[in-house]
Amino acid sequence: MVFHYYKTYKKALPSGIFVASFVAFIFLNVIENYVHYSIGRTTEDENGNLITFKPPSGKDWLKMIYIMLVFAVLQGLFTMFLSNYV
Repeated sequence: MVFHYYKTYKKALPSGIFVASFVAFIFLNVIENYVHYSIGRTTEDENGNLITFKPPSGKDWLKMIYIMLVFAVLQGLFTMFLSNYV
């Protein structure tokens, strides 16, 4: 199903700039969201460490991925739109 949508978008998009922007956004935001999640969960633990890196629960990962997908699509669309006018 995803590949069907990809083929449709690839026909409409100039040289895959949407896909490149989407993939770059997802890759960088996974790292950023993991750090932000860790900061939000533990600002300071009992040992005085400022950040403790613990992986999010499955439910939290799903929330983060959903939000990232929405913003990745927006990033790709804005990049594609601006590439036509800049």
